[in-house]
Amino acid sequence: MTSAAAKPVITFSEVGKSYGANKALDGISFSMSAGEIVGLLGPNGAGKSTLFQIASGLFAPDTGAVAVFGRDYPSASSEILRRLGVVFQSRSVDLDMSARANLRFHGQLFGLSGKLLAQRIDDVAGFLDIADLLDKQVRTLSGGNQRRVEIARALLNEPQLLLMDEPSVGLDTTARRALVEHVRRIRDARGTSILWATHLVDEVEDADRIVLINKSRVTHQGTPSEIIAAAGAKDLSEAYVALTGGNRPAEF
Repeated sequence: MTSAAAKPVITFSEVGKSYGANKALDGISFSMSAGEIVGLLGPNGAGKSTLFQIASGLFAPDTGAVAVFGRDYPSASSEILRRLGVVFQSRSVDLDMSARANLRFHGQLFGLSGKLLAQRIDDVAGFLDIADLLDKQVRTLSGGNQRRVEIARALLNEPQLLLMDEPSVGLDTTARRALVEHVRRIRDARGTSILWATHLVDEVEDADRIVLINKSRVTHQGTPSEIIAAAGAKDLSEAYVALTGGNRPAEF
């Protein structure tokens, strides 16, 4: 799905961020090409969420720079955000509204309305198999279906880059498997670039590339097979343990 000549959709260049004496990010550098699924893999507290907040324009880095579609924040924030979809770790849908109302409200923030907005809602709901849930109150849905509503919301503007920060938090094994399958379908059907942050190896073992982050730094990056080879391991889970010095990660 990638090409060596493809223009990066996002580039982190020596990105640093500190909170007082705590260095959350320390010289993070990597890029993504169009149509890639990249797994940002690392332990909790490694800096993944801070990196996502910078990637989505919520925070500015203390040092270094991030370019999205070749532009930077804040000078091109509006242009970037029109082409970006974000699923944050914390739930951000209104539980007291229906799924359709949540999607309609979010679509209006992107300037969508009328028949176009209605069609976009129907399209993303059908794609993510939640069409029959659109008129149900979100709090009545399972955790997995609430997550699908959030992903549907992130797809309404037909983003070229989808950022997903620990999207499976709180989901059971079945819902996690379904989420992984839906994300791959998004890339295969739409050519969407996807950056998936997780500490769960199985979620990204089929990613095009892995960026391993530990203690605020990128320690390794490459295809899953390259990461496995670098660790002299038999699989990605074993490589993760060897390269982070951590406990064996949770699996499906």
